[in-house]
Amino acid sequence: MNISSSVLNFLGSHFASFLGKQVKRYDPVTLYDEKLLLEVLKPGDIVLVEGRERISTAIKYLTQSTWSHACMYVGDIESPLTGERLQNSLIEADLKEGVITQPLSMYANYNIRIVRAISLSQADCQVVIDFMVASLGKQYDLKNVLDLLRFVVSTPPVPVRFRRRLLALGSGEPTKAICSTLIAQAFQKVRYPILPLIEEQADCYCCPDTAGEVLHIRHHSLFVPRDFDLSPYFKVIKPGLDENFDYKALVWGDQLAKRVRNNE
Repeated sequence: MNISSSVLNFLGSHFASFLGKQVKRYDPVTLYDEKLLLEVLKPGDIVLVEGRERISTAIKYLTQSTWSHACMYVGDIESPLTGERLQNSLIEADLKEGVITQPLSMYANYNIRIVRAISLSQADCQVVIDFMVASLGKQYDLKNVLDLLRFVVSTPPVPVRFRRRLLALGSGEPTKAICSTLIAQAFQKVRYPILPLIEEQADCYCCPDTAGEVLHIRHHSLFVPRDFDLSPYFKVIKPGLDENFDYKALVWGDQLAKRVRNNE
């Protein structure tokens, strides 16, 4: 490691502590308890998080999205680092700790969204999960931290079309990871689409079957958390909501107050 890399890592680790601190005001809208989440979550599901840390401000600005973090539910696994059997686990790339496991209760007081890959085979799902598990212990790309810091201090007028690429300014080393990049790499292992580049292929007289849309893999460093929400290949899972939902059974404050007055 050269001197410049050592300095960058040193600064990055200190700035990571600053960026990882929570903001004072945060308004959770809908909270799900662990029991309710376990009823709907399946291994391989992605949990998108509206973060409450300083770094979340930068990511929300750059991605124009409410989702600033992404992690994957992997269920029960054996940690390759400790050999410990872990239950109901999430795997994420943490700013300070690197790629780690978290209990499902970690985001109980956050605004979240669950998305699931459509028609992903069990075999391919296991490949995706195995990649995430094998990534445990990798470090967060701290060179990205230096890039993100300036968007916490201020929000310069960067054109929207350039903001996504500003998240890909890190080292790109295989031992480094950021949250959405790690998950994108996992799905690319089985060529599952997220938001691929789409090219219209003209009909060719020698290859008539090539007409139509041809997909090209987008580099994993360009994926952000909201891509999994926007992707047509992932469906949103709403805990506690099914086809038998009866909106007439909801209790509204004004109606309750009216009932109380009528009973007085």
